[in-house]
Amino acid sequence: MGNALRLLYGQCCGEPPTTTTAHGGAGDQPLGHHGVSSSSVGVSALAQHLYHFEITSQVPEGLSKHVSSSKKAQSNWYKKLSKAWRESKPPPKTPEEASRLVIRILHTRQIADIQGLLSFYGLPLPHSLVELTGGDAPSVVDGLKFVLHTLPVDPRAVADGDGATVYVSTSDTRESSRVPPEIQMAAVERNEARAQRNFTKADKLLKQIKDAGYGVLHINNEEILARKYRIRLRGIDAPENAMPYGKEAKDELVRIIDGKCLKILIFDEDQYGRFVGDMYCNGIFVQKLMLKKGLAWHYTAYDKRPELAKWEKSARDKRIGLWASSNPEMPWEWRKNRRENR
Repeated sequence: MGNALRLLYGQCCGEPPTTTTAHGGAGDQPLGHHGVSSSSVGVSALAQHLYHFEITSQVPEGLSKHVSSSKKAQSNWYKKLSKAWRESKPPPKTPEEASRLVIRILHTRQIADIQGLLSFYGLPLPHSLVELTGGDAPSVVDGLKFVLHTLPVDPRAVADGDGATVYVSTSDTRESSRVPPEIQMAAVERNEARAQRNFTKADKLLKQIKDAGYGVLHINNEEILARKYRIRLRGIDAPENAMPYGKEAKDELVRIIDGKCLKILIFDEDQYGRFVGDMYCNGIFVQKLMLKKGLAWHYTAYDKRPELAKWEKSARDKRIGLWASSNPEMPWEWRKNRRENR
């Protein structure tokens, strides 16, 4: 069994040393941060420790500083991981592949233990393991213009990882006095046309409603006239859809707000007519979650809030999401290069 893992180790990372490295024996390589050999990457260190475990049934000494489970539980992890590593064809070669294997095998364990194990080897933490937590949102600063309380969000209205279209009912206190009389009349006439099965007239009236920036939503078997708002999340810049991690960023924003009613604090309107604001979903500050999951940059050109910088740094340090890449491209540079055809 040890020979099989030794062969896989050699295919992935070169021939393992003939002396052990996990416990500081003679001839060992010096261990660096989190127990990973200073002359190797986390993938080779993990493979080396799994090989060592198959020979000695011992786990690395330093691991207990990063996980809360007992040595017996740790041994069970390494037994399962070594078996999965041997059966992988080919074995993991990149940090991302090694992380995926660890998570696949240990998915029933405590998230903190998985995080600790990955951290021990300097392996990236996938954004899916970052928990949804509330609190710690920035305090509201000067410049707040108004607050939106939206109807449930349609996932198809999420444009990318930092933008979405939302609707606010015209029965809302702020909106009710702002509806143009002709739009109110168009909504009434449309209902009458539909009742008379005059769908051509109804469609024409619906186009008039939409052209004015409104929509008719069907919620709980009820039609609701609502104002449309295009929202740009304030203070973050997610990868564009065509960029690496662009799809993951969009999918994560969909997962957070799909079908939810949101509270959005509006501070500005950008050059594209989008309202720039802070988004809250069930008390969760959405920008915080996108940053901590490593699916957005802190957009420092437009936002200097230290909390956002802290959340981005947290993801960077753990190599979560896009920070698993050694040199991820900044979305504003990507857009500039596209504009200049570079």
